[in-house]
Amino acid sequence: MMEGPDIARIAALIGDPARANMLAALMSGRALTASELAREAGVTAQTASSHLAKLHAGGLVGTRKQGRHKYFSLATDEVAHLLENLMGIAAGAGHLRTRTGPKDQALRKARVCYSHLAGDLGTQLYDGLMRQGALHLDGSGMGLSDAGETLMRRFGIDLDALKSRRAPLCRECLDWSERRSHLAGSLGRALLSRFEAVGWARRDAASRAVLFSAEGEARFRETFSLPAR
Repeated sequence: MMEGPDIARIAALIGDPARANMLAALMSGRALTASELAREAGVTAQTASSHLAKLHAGGLVGTRKQGRHKYFSLATDEVAHLLENLMGIAAGAGHLRTRTGPKDQALRKARVCYSHLAGDLGTQLYDGLMRQGALHLDGSGMGLSDAGETLMRRFGIDLDALKSRRAPLCRECLDWSERRSHLAGSLGRALLSRFEAVGWARRDAASRAVLFSAEGEARFRETFSLPAR
């Protein structure tokens, strides 16, 4: 009998199409009700409740109550990281949904990967920070250089607060559409929040897309020394 982590159980939980659609919907970073997740999965409310109970028992989603409503979200950043990696593997193997359109194009340009920026602009940001030496990789993982810290503080990121948390400051995440890395970790989360706070971008309420204004994208590229498009 084999010992160790039971990856088959986790794989089976994610492998059901309805549950996979629910988990993908939660990659927006928003907490959703069972009814909202039922619509995303295309199942009845009763079936959705059964699926969510299994996902909760398996440690993939967490719950919280507010008033009469119960909300569901991904349990941890690690779950989101796993899902994005699986999306990258599926895209690389050609397992893509056939329906495309403007929403698909917007998601590929910039989207929320649980709590940080993904898509073309996310990978450009990561590549630019690596190219400038703001990020570095060594035996202990990924970190910010002195130049990177100066850049982030100048942009209004409270690095002291981020460093005081248990979550990793910097982490790379495989982007499913670009199949290259984008920046995750508490810094990735803080940057996306900052882009919204300064008015460069907003989240599309109907999808995971992050919509940059023309001026916002220009300022984004200027601030992080990215090529103009």
